[in-house]
Amino acid sequence: MLEQAHAAKLSTPEQFLRRVQWTVKRKLDGLLHGDYRTLFRGYGLDLADLREYQYGDDVRHIDWNVTARLQAPYVREFHEDRDVTAWFLLDLSASVDFGSGEVTKCTLAAEFTTVLAQVLAQHGNRVGALFFDRSLESVIPARNGRRHLLHLLDRMLKKTAQSASSGTHSTTDLREFLQQAAQNIRRRSLIFVVSDFFSATDWGPALGRLALRHEVIAVRLYDPLEQELPDLGMVTIRDAETGEHLLVNTHSAKFRQRFAEVAAAREAHLRVGFAHAGVDALELSTAGDVADAVFRFAAMRKRRGQLAGGGVPQQASELTGARA
Repeated sequence: MLEQAHAAKLSTPEQFLRRVQWTVKRKLDGLLHGDYRTLFRGYGLDLADLREYQYGDDVRHIDWNVTARLQAPYVREFHEDRDVTAWFLLDLSASVDFGSGEVTKCTLAAEFTTVLAQVLAQHGNRVGALFFDRSLESVIPARNGRRHLLHLLDRMLKKTAQSASSGTHSTTDLREFLQQAAQNIRRRSLIFVVSDFFSATDWGPALGRLALRHEVIAVRLYDPLEQELPDLGMVTIRDAETGEHLLVNTHSAKFRQRFAEVAAAREAHLRVGFAHAGVDALELSTAGDVADAVFRFAAMRKRRGQLAGGGVPQQASELTGARA
């Protein structure tokens, strides 16, 4: 019944797009104001950062003055004033169907993708998507325009409905999905990895390799019930990916405590994984507000850039002088 309710709520791409424009995007437009550029970096004209050269970087962006002084190659990153290509890597596996309230993680992913795609498109950028759904990948090439956005949304909603109605079960291999994305996306791009990061394999190294060539933002979807269980007595819990059912006694304080400890350990593991991969994480809760979460994320990146002197490493900033 929960899946049916959400299918009705998603409805057609036009209706979903209209609802998101009224409930999320208008609010986000009012919150961001001029902070759009603090969200993303690219190859514009204003220097945003200096970092050490990585294999695959364009040698034309090497800062030779800083390289000579530090005796190590450094490349420039710029605030994005020109067109950028953005990709959404969308995990639509079985675990994303879950939601303890009126909103599932999948609905949350659709709202976020719709809003950010519109924000990017209105600045003249192109948007593409890769879908992961029970080991099935498909690609929507990067383009712009309202028709393209509706096509992307239509494919996403259809895959969501297909995933919810499928009776098959398999574990998620997020590592393989990220590796496939690295092979498909050749040109340097802005990449949003939208997932709950439940995976049977270690995705950290693959995410880190993807971040060496692209600007990657991890968009982590979660539900509060995944972090703490209420006292509901005897309940049956089903693993969405394996289909396994388990009868548990949530009245037991020890069981709830153990569940919270396991959830806390997973939270710590996620944060370590994101940090080692060198990516920022935007966390979206099914009980929260997409616009508020995006605004807080933009504010965090803006504050961090200001504290770091505009994002330039301290040692490099001293060498670049007024350019920093």
